[in-house]
Order: sequence, then C-alpha cells, then structure tokens
Amino acid sequence: MKSLGSMNVDVITLFVEDFQKAKAFYQEVFGFQAVYEDEVSSVFNFGNMSVNLLDISESHELMKPGTVGTRESGFRFLLTIRVDDVDAVCDELKKRGVTLLNGPINRPWGVRTASFIDPAGHAWEIAEQLA
Repeated sequence: MKSLGSMNVDVITLFVEDFQKAKAFYQEVFGFQAVYEDEVSSVFNFGNMSVNLLDISESHELMKPGTVGTRESGFRFLLTIRVDDVDAVCDELKKRGVTLLNGPINRPWGVRTASFIDPAGHAWEIAEQLA
C-alpha cells in the first residue's frame, strides 16, 4: 500500500451552520457552481481537490463518537490558494463584498498574503510567492 503522505487530499468537508448562505458565498466569491448538491451538501471543485459544504446538522453522524466544534471555538485551520497577484485578488474580493481579516502583508518567509473568512467561520488565505 502507498503511504498516505504520498497521496493527494481529495475532499475537505467543511461543516456550516447556515448552509444556504455558505453555498451562495462560495458561488459568488470563488465564481463556480456546485458539481454535486442535495438539501444538506454542495461540492465545489478547486483544481486538484474538492470542498464539500455540509450542513452542521449532518456532521454529528460523520464524527461519532467525536465532538463537532462550533464556530465560536475559534479558527481550526487555514485553507490557502496560491495566486499571481494578491493585491489584484484583494481588489476583486472587495468588489464581491468580502471583508479581509488581514493583509495584504509581506511575510518574513517570502510570501505576500491576505486572509478572509467564509460565512461559517472558515479561514481562507490567498498567497503570492515574492521574488
């Protein structure tokens, strides 16, 4: 069997409290339609992986006997998209009504970043490699 570390992440499932609001955000901000959806789930393709928005009411069955965290418990991870021009993408995000959490900021490790949050509290970062 191949090592799990040598395989690509295929799907990330994000638990969302307001499914319709989250779905509309992803359609507007990222500019695409779901490749699959039903009453509680929408799947969007991001190049080499998919993001599944799942109504939090359905998450407990998936995570049993574990506990599903709430938005109020703070950020739990950061999803990053590499871009060619962070400032241009920030301008486009602002036109779409997205408020930046931070940035654009030149980071000490040679990357310019900006972050924003989706309606369910999931943090996204756009990142540009600096020369």
